[in-house]
Amino acid sequence: MPVDHYENFPVASVLLPARLRPPVEAIYAFARGADDVADEGDALPAARLARLADYRQGLAAMGRGEAVADPELGPLFARLAPHVAAHGLPLQLFDDLLDAFSQDVVKKRYADFPELCDYCRRSANPVGRLLLHLYQEASPDNLRRADLICTSLQLINFWQDVGIDWQKDRIYLPQDSMARFGVDEACIAAGEATPAFIALLDFEVQRARAMMREGAPLARALPGRLGWELRLVIQGGLAILDKIEAVGHDVFRHRPVLRKTDWVRLLWRALTH
Repeated sequence: MPVDHYENFPVASVLLPARLRPPVEAIYAFARGADDVADEGDALPAARLARLADYRQGLAAMGRGEAVADPELGPLFARLAPHVAAHGLPLQLFDDLLDAFSQDVVKKRYADFPELCDYCRRSANPVGRLLLHLYQEASPDNLRRADLICTSLQLINFWQDVGIDWQKDRIYLPQDSMARFGVDEACIAAGEATPAFIALLDFEVQRARAMMREGAPLARALPGRLGWELRLVIQGGLAILDKIEAVGHDVFRHRPVLRKTDWVRLLWRALTH
């Protein structure tokens, strides 16, 4: 499946059973489209929020079994609806995604880590929960571990993209942590990996890694291909954290990315961990 830039969505790779690729692609199309409304182009905030409200109306109509009249959104919801019905996917999870995308339009700073995790609960965790529902593996313990993994992945994306997010006037580093380590917005604007910034980012990297490791047993608990897919996702996230440390936490000048040569090592880790 082509994945452009909705980075919270695990790739529907060949590891996923063929029968589940259509619903995964339909869910991804919904998430990517709504995320584009919030982030892409030069529309004003009011226009972005209005369009996301159209998504909400379409979601509500789909839940009532009604066709969506919007010429752009109609086909998207028509594609999604049969999969929602067939797998009993909770509509609240789609609504949570829309709520997070709407928040991105208007909220640019986060007071503390719990507030940031609440955003991740809506922006990232629904993806893992939807996949568990597709696999009929949505037990309370599996959902809890999936939330830890998805929140960690979202945090990892934030920490590798501090400089990129600043260009959008967004800072996901918690404000109380910035104050604790003596990092101000001028430091981020300057793109300087000062000792204070390095200490701050290392603190956040360790929090994300601990969260990922706590959720990681889920990959061993899930059967078949989903378990293998998840092992690779987990190892990919941990590898990005390793790369952040390897460049001395200077994500301004050295944004960590996974390259083709990394995947052999990640596959080995997935097999042995």
